Amino acid sequence: MQTALRVHYFQHILHEGYGSPEHYLKQKGAVLSHTEFFALEKGQQASHLPSTDEIDLLIVMGGVMSVNDEATYPWLKQEKQWIRDFMAKDKPIIGLCLGGQLIASSLGAPIHKNKYEEIGWWSIFKVDGAAQHDPSQHIFDFPDDLIALSWHNETFELPEGAVLLAGSAACSKQAYQYQHNVLAFQFHPEITPINLALFLEEKPDMENKDGTYIQSFHELMDTSLDVFKPANIMLNRAIDFVLQATARHQKPAALQPAKNNVQPT
Repeated sequence: MQTALRVHYFQHILHEGYGSPEHYLKQKGAVLSHTEFFALEKGQQASHLPSTDEIDLLIVMGGVMSVNDEATYPWLKQEKQWIRDFMAKDKPIIGLCLGGQLIASSLGAPIHKNKYEEIGWWSIFKVDGAAQHDPSQHIFDFPDDLIALSWHNETFELPEGAVLLAGSAACSKQAYQYQHNVLAFQFHPEITPINLALFLEEKPDMENKDGTYIQSFHELMDTSLDVFKPANIMLNRAIDFVLQATARHQKPAALQPAKNNVQPT
């Protein structure tokens, strides 16, 4: 009997939720749960994290802190170790913005300031190298050109062994795949109108921000509904990709030799 897909997400922002994949996952009959890292006080560690055996898919969400702020947020060390343990069991993970950085950091890649602060709806494009890999590796088919919301001032270096999938004019590393079951995005494919309104509500200084790749508060507030959909659809495909890739790589149970029921004469 097939059991329900158990999906867990690591939450770093109050009210953030799953964003766009929530409805999609519920259509699959998934059971959803989460860990509220945002609720911990500075200097506090998480008292309980789920067992990695209890989770089938992990989604690591965005956040306002840096992955390098371990002294201020000691739970970051716990979270990174949990991610390493989960990956060691060959389980699927999706990382979104800070989440993509946390996965990269867990794999030993440095996280640092990006040349530009990037806030707004910008073109994310497939890099040439992603198409040149052996098709048998099952590299995720990133769209040639995707308009998606970016909101970050730090970025990741590529973890050793990872495949760069996409970049943008402001940030050369926007998406990567690690092995067959990990996809990470620097941008926010999960964003919905409700999520964006919450982002803007929690960033009152947005009206004073200025930069080459920073859209204004009013431009972001005026985002039309159809702008959200392509990135949301891409994220649904990414979820299916890591789940299917994980299923393909699961080792079948060893065949037991047939018992010889013939009695000697």
